[in-house]
Amino acid sequence: MADILVLYYSSNGAVRALADILARGVETVEGMRARVRTVPRVSPVTEVAAPAVPPSGPPYVERRDLEECAGLALGSPTRFGNMAAPLKHFLDTLGGEWSRGTLAGKPAAVFTSTSTMHGGQESTLLTMMVPLLHHGMVLVGIPYTEPDLTATTGGGTPYGASHVAGPLGDRPVTEEEKRLALALGRRLATVARKLSA
Repeated sequence: MADILVLYYSSNGAVRALADILARGVETVEGMRARVRTVPRVSPVTEVAAPAVPPSGPPYVERRDLEECAGLALGSPTRFGNMAAPLKHFLDTLGGEWSRGTLAGKPAAVFTSTSTMHGGQESTLLTMMVPLLHHGMVLVGIPYTEPDLTATTGGGTPYGASHVAGPLGDRPVTEEEKRLALALGRRLATVARKLSA
């Protein structure tokens, strides 16, 4: 079995829901398994460090997760058209992995959630791709052969899976958004399996 690292930060649960769906898509590909991880919150004032193990949900990512993965799905909520600070902070610490080429040649995909339809889904996905390109990763998107890409009235872009959570973050992931996240997970795992061969 080869692992696809599904790494995300979620503040209200929408990105976590997409991560779980994408992970299910990964596991539809024979010989592939999802390894779901998250990153801790960051704070401008550090009084107490984050616990070594989160109180619930997936464990925090470790450097070995990056070394051991056959591919990476990276997810974040949108913050003014960009990824959230906790995920950016983690990526900013990967200088050693960059210099060693830990992620070079591995496939990657991105996913996000916004509160509004025009809240920066596509710009967030595109800016999340930039550090992955610096690491030498091979980007995988959602092709228009997926019918939901042209039918969705919520999230979903050729750049990656997305979700419109609503201003209160209370909208569930739509059926189209679910199918697109599943398709992205399946596509990422399929490409990773081919590249590993």
